[in-house]
Amino acid sequence: MTVPPDPILVTGCSSGIGAATAELLVRAGHTVYATARRPEALSGLGAAGARVLALDVTSEQSMAAAVKAVVEEHGHVGTLVNNAGYGEYGTIEETDLDQVRAMFETNVFGLARMCQLVLPGMRAAGSGRIVNIGSMGGRITFPVGGYYHATKYAVEAISDALRNEVHPFGVEVVLVEPGLIRTRFGDTALASDAHVSQEGSPYAGLLAASAANTSGGYRNPLMAAGPERVAKVVLKAVESARPRSRYVVTPAARAAITARTLGGDRVWDAIMRQQFRH
Repeated sequence: MTVPPDPILVTGCSSGIGAATAELLVRAGHTVYATARRPEALSGLGAAGARVLALDVTSEQSMAAAVKAVVEEHGHVGTLVNNAGYGEYGTIEETDLDQVRAMFETNVFGLARMCQLVLPGMRAAGSGRIVNIGSMGGRITFPVGGYYHATKYAVEAISDALRNEVHPFGVEVVLVEPGLIRTRFGDTALASDAHVSQEGSPYAGLLAASAANTSGGYRNPLMAAGPERVAKVVLKAVESARPRSRYVVTPAARAAITARTLGGDRVWDAIMRQQFRH
């Protein structure tokens, strides 16, 4: 096994996948920079041995300052784990587009800008690794999640293009695609569902079905997993001498992606219309 590229900069570490990933990487002996908009939320990771930085992926100044801090101490960022992201849910017709733009700023443009900021140092060093946390939602699409899925489809495209662009420079790009993971993400999705579930909406029945499916999915141990499951996959992606281009996390996610791929539009639409019947 080759020596994994340190230091590792992880975005979105205040809770969930980011926190679990940073903690596991520290326990594995890596030099980890755990980041979040509010660094006070990272006290536990700091006590565990992570170096803590403020980083808001919607702020150019904040992103540049965080990368600069790592570069000044180590010369370059060895591995970037782009984890920061959230879901804004609602129908295509009714969802507030300002909220959609804000989600794209975090999920897509923040991720892309972090890649831009670390790549010059990686190219100069002749090595590096970028691990993007995508979603099974970048391969399949559920009703009421169209805008969130659009951000994750964008991460798929960015990762695929970037992987081939930077390969000649010794930089590897890995995409991790979790299924349902029990974090605050599910609460955010349900809250955004409720926000647009106004009485009198022509989609009221669909929104209620979506909220019920989402809640039930996160409670089902056969469908959802804890954030430590994703953290273990990220550790594998970081330490592997020859990482895969993609890692799908949870059997349920693999099954859904397979059904979408093999079944085609008619089969998938039939499944969706049955599942979201109202």
